[in-house]
Amino acid sequence: MLLDWVPAHFPTDDWGLARFDGTCLYEYADPREGFHNDWNTLIYNFGRTEVRNFLVGSALYWLERFNVDGLRVDAVASMLYRDYSRKAGEWIPNVHGGRENLEAIAFIKRTNEVIGIERPQAVTLAEESTAFPAVSRPTYAGGLGFHYKWNMGWMHDTLSYMARDPIHRPYHHGEMTFGLIYAFNENFVLPLSHDEVVHGKGSLLGKMPGDRWQQFANLRAYYGFMFGHPGKKLMFMGCEFAQDREWSHERSLDWHLLGDASHAGVQRLVRDLNRLYRASPALHSQDFSGAGFEWIDHDDARRSLLSFVRKGRDGQMMLVVCNFAPVVHHGFRLGVPAPGQWLERLNSDSAYYGGSNVGTPLAAATAEAVSSHGRSHSVVLTLPPLATVFLEWTG
Repeated sequence: MLLDWVPAHFPTDDWGLARFDGTCLYEYADPREGFHNDWNTLIYNFGRTEVRNFLVGSALYWLERFNVDGLRVDAVASMLYRDYSRKAGEWIPNVHGGRENLEAIAFIKRTNEVIGIERPQAVTLAEESTAFPAVSRPTYAGGLGFHYKWNMGWMHDTLSYMARDPIHRPYHHGEMTFGLIYAFNENFVLPLSHDEVVHGKGSLLGKMPGDRWQQFANLRAYYGFMFGHPGKKLMFMGCEFAQDREWSHERSLDWHLLGDASHAGVQRLVRDLNRLYRASPALHSQDFSGAGFEWIDHDDARRSLLSFVRKGRDGQMMLVVCNFAPVVHHGFRLGVPAPGQWLERLNSDSAYYGGSNVGTPLAAATAEAVSSHGRSHSVVLTLPPLATVFLEWTG
């Protein structure tokens, strides 16, 4: 379990610690460095030893007393930059005249170092939305010391693509491929998080285009793409069975939807994606290394097709093929990196998940010595509509 830990925000509630002794004891006194206009919250004075110790103690309290597995640190970008969401003249430079909040950076590093010593089994994740370097690199290597970084760009780009009608997707193909340009710069988590299913944004299912069947098919295909893509996976509650309504803290999840075959099918898909992910080193052992990924074809925008191979340290390979168009491709020839058998391990269009049950005959394909996509061998597949298919190389 991860806890959303929020040192970037200091509440202004009357019962809080603001102006604790009649002065700005814990917070910066000048609103140009001590107040978040976006959220109407104060900002801790990270330059004070007492404040830093208080916050580090808070982090350890949750990890040690409640045994949470890790801390997801909210709004890290707002801590790193003194000019975050501020216009000229609304912020105070650091001692060097720069925009970085040196005190906050030192606090973040110290917190991650202390957690590493006192609670080495715990992980920390940064919800950081800028290109600040080395967020998930060790402090001794010049990084901030987080284990993982939220991949906000991937989330926004891919959700934007999936919300489009398939007829328009060919013109926005790069939204699904751009994330691979920087995928290995950090230890990324792919987050389908709470931010995307609240405040009027609707549910993930509600974002999908088309009729009811197509909405579910799009969502299943998207989940398949996510589990095939490099990076650790995170899904918010209710997304695993395609909750219809926007999430609300005022009511429980709509568990009754599992009585509907389509929602139950999504839950079965997520369960099987997790099982496949755990059982297949190709899908996780080199998540943060370019050695674990190889494009087969990232440029078939006209047909809204993507294909790539994930590679494990043990030589295992998993071919992932995504069809984001509502059409079936029979006799589709695709280049592969090795001869031998490619066995279908998961098909999001399976009737078991609520799909149309289209797939490669015999659920296996034998690579032939026919060149395609720049490779000496290729397989012939039947690609289902609005679906992701995983095929494992069995040699």
